[in-house]
Amino acid sequence: MLRVIRERWRQGYRTGAFPASEPVLPKRFRGLPLLAHDKCRPGCDECRGKCPFDAFSLREGRPAIDLGRCLFCADCPVCPHGALTFGNDYRLAASARQDLILDRKELALAAALNKKMLSLFKRSLKLRQVSAGGCNGCEADVNVLGTLVFDLGRFGIQFVASPRHADGILVTGPVTRNMHSALLATYDAVPAPKIVIAAGACAIDGGPFRGSPEVRNGIEEILPVDLYIPGCPPHPYTTLDGLLRLLDRRPT
Repeated sequence: MLRVIRERWRQGYRTGAFPASEPVLPKRFRGLPLLAHDKCRPGCDECRGKCPFDAFSLREGRPAIDLGRCLFCADCPVCPHGALTFGNDYRLAASARQDLILDRKELALAAALNKKMLSLFKRSLKLRQVSAGGCNGCEADVNVLGTLVFDLGRFGIQFVASPRHADGILVTGPVTRNMHSALLATYDAVPAPKIVIAAGACAIDGGPFRGSPEVRNGIEEILPVDLYIPGCPPHPYTTLDGLLRLLDRRPT
């Protein structure tokens, strides 16, 4: 016991100071894409069709990227002239699907729930996590939120074992055929009013499996979505930031 106490004392306080202070992320972290429109050459369309996940497009000759489809590839093949790079901003979550289309405007970050929903969930939010055919990447990074580094419970947010004890569901995966009915049954078991969160590119738009007859291309056409958290997988701070914005616990 003394050995355990001594080691705990040596390690000190390990929980991050977020959101009081911004997290320090490694340089290799790929966050919010940066679009350099001035690097787009007139008439150039070398980027067209190069994104294997159809996340990149040209709008009136200007680059645009769909964060709901983007997998934040380590070696993005899209623009040979550097019009698309990745920054270090982890804040990516949005309230509406169309807000994930990044072009000339700034990303519209997630908005808070309405007044009635906030009165119910702002200080205590219980979520049931549903893996609807995910690869376990998003699931693993959601689980990390329960560790002492992030300590999700200090915000009153908790993942529960039963949908009947939950205020909403957090869905990962592209919704395979085998998980379609299970997802709907889980949603129906959550008492109203309830919220739905799509975490990761697969849950938002099918991810790399988009268009396959074995998946439903995410949950948007199946369930009403209150929060979209892009990424493959989303960084834990991206998820935490989105949840806190949804609960009006973060500055806009």
